[in-house]
Amino acid sequence: MLIEQPARFLRWLYPHALWRMDHHERAVYLTFDDGPIPEATPFVLDTLDRFGAKATFFMVGDNARRYPELLADVRRRGHAIGNHTYNHIGGLRWSSWKYLYNVHRANEILHTRLFRPPHGWMGIAHYRTLRIFGYKVVMWDLVTRDYSRRLTAQDVLDNVKRYARPGSIITFHDSLKSIDKLRVMLPDALQWLKDQGYEFRRIES
Repeated sequence: MLIEQPARFLRWLYPHALWRMDHHERAVYLTFDDGPIPEATPFVLDTLDRFGAKATFFMVGDNARRYPELLADVRRRGHAIGNHTYNHIGGLRWSSWKYLYNVHRANEILHTRLFRPPHGWMGIAHYRTLRIFGYKVVMWDLVTRDYSRRLTAQDVLDNVKRYARPGSIITFHDSLKSIDKLRVMLPDALQWLKDQGYEFRRIES
């Protein structure tokens, strides 16, 4: 639970970030980080289509540059786009201005106000600078840990069942680390959420 749901000190560090949406509405907000890549994103898109689900894709700018057809396909299917930096960089190794430049470089391709920091972490100066420049920082209410080599697909599904709640922003990854688990568990997760009466929504900028 220390990883799957955000620690209180993180919410304190980024008080104006989105962590959870309206908990009075029975809806969840699916997000996918690190794509788009041909090995994972098409499967995710097809699975979302099967369930009539909309999601938000936090894309690495360099991936979007290399696979513009996938970026266009995500948009065409009605999903939202978010910025995940150009090179998937960690905030603590870069000055706030160099970090902002990397984000802006990605945004020349992505054209979005939504931003999520790689690894779910950045310096306070980075956070404040991004807000000054109009970015809407989106964090999470549940990290499924689909990227973890220590977890099985069933473990990831169990995380969804254990921690999803009304308004949850749920983080998956359309990445090489996650795709084997997603192929097994993503349809089951969406079916379970649907059976619980959840509506799937994207995050609006």
